[in-house]
Amino acid sequence: MLNKSEILRTLLQEYDVKNARDVQSMLKDLFADTIQEMLEAELDDHLGYSRYDYKNKKTKNSRNGYRSKKVISDFGEIDLSIPRDRNGEYEPKVIKNNENDISGIEDQVLGMYSNGMSTRDIATHLKNIYGIDVSPTLISKITDKILPLAKEWQNRPLEQVYPVIFLDAIHYKVRTEGRIINRAAYAVIGINMEGFKEVLGIWIGENESAKYWLKVLTDIKNRGVKDILIASVDGLTGFSEAIKAVFPNTEIQKCVIHQIRNCFKYVSYKHRKDFSKDLKLVYTALTEEAALIQLDLVEEKWDKTYAVALRSWRNNWDELATFFKHPSEIRKLIYTTNPIESYNRQLRKVTKSKGMFPTDDALHKSLYLATMDISEKWTQKIRNWAQILDQLTIHFEERLTSLAI
Repeated sequence: MLNKSEILRTLLQEYDVKNARDVQSMLKDLFADTIQEMLEAELDDHLGYSRYDYKNKKTKNSRNGYRSKKVISDFGEIDLSIPRDRNGEYEPKVIKNNENDISGIEDQVLGMYSNGMSTRDIATHLKNIYGIDVSPTLISKITDKILPLAKEWQNRPLEQVYPVIFLDAIHYKVRTEGRIINRAAYAVIGINMEGFKEVLGIWIGENESAKYWLKVLTDIKNRGVKDILIASVDGLTGFSEAIKAVFPNTEIQKCVIHQIRNCFKYVSYKHRKDFSKDLKLVYTALTEEAALIQLDLVEEKWDKTYAVALRSWRNNWDELATFFKHPSEIRKLIYTTNPIESYNRQLRKVTKSKGMFPTDDALHKSLYLATMDISEKWTQKIRNWAQILDQLTIHFEERLTSLAI
């Protein structure tokens, strides 16, 4: 019998090994051959007889060819031929049917994918850093394991009441049927009764519309939400009607910052400083009455020049002025959609390297993984939450009491 050194010398000669990369290639072949032999031995054991050993065959079952399978190993991607039996009873134990990674590299792949790297970028990185050959297709299969988790998270039951929610959409390009189209990722962040932020879900759909928001809100209700006290939204037309159709008692606060930005589109640059100074007296007033007086003064001064800009303040006033009903702690929380815009900015950091997603599922995988990373950092309650909750409990006493919250 050859000793270990003699075996190694024989292998080095057989594989003509000249450098470390040749060693890795040799080990990859030996590893694949070893796994293949283990699979063959497993099937022998399952059937109770060896190949061609028909004398000891005591079963009607028999071998039935092979199916090909690619798996990731510590030596890179390897091709295996998984033996099959005629009755379809044999299930490999060395490499299970749903197992594509036997290296431990899967966590690295998911980590890189969650940080915005494409499947091709990940394949290149593994090749350059570790010398591991892995196809983008196999990496995509690894990340597909996230989809069931993402769908389970998306369909999880929600709490009965959310004191405040923020709604917004972020847009991406997705390839569909050979065409690149715009898709909207609808996101809802809720603040629960304990004062913590949570993403209630991510919905991939058509370009942002009130009709699709109706679908999102209906889904939230079907998952157990019975009431939303206040919804902070941007100025999308029909948004309020969609919310009221599902949660008729919800108070709607249109984002003041969005309103200011839209207003400034119609204001000349040379007047913006003065116009902004006057307008600030409106939305920083202590009461709604005082705010309306200031709005009258702004209109007297600027209406002839910027009537279109100011008209939107009057048209949207009922929902722009919602925050005046509440104490300053609640006002600071709801007058802008900053919490969800901050979340969207973090999503863009992760997805900015991907100009286009191959499918809706690929987009959803990426956003789900990024959301999990972002949510892990939301460990602090909303500032002054105890005081805010007391104020909300008084203001919405009847609604909260009816739900026994």
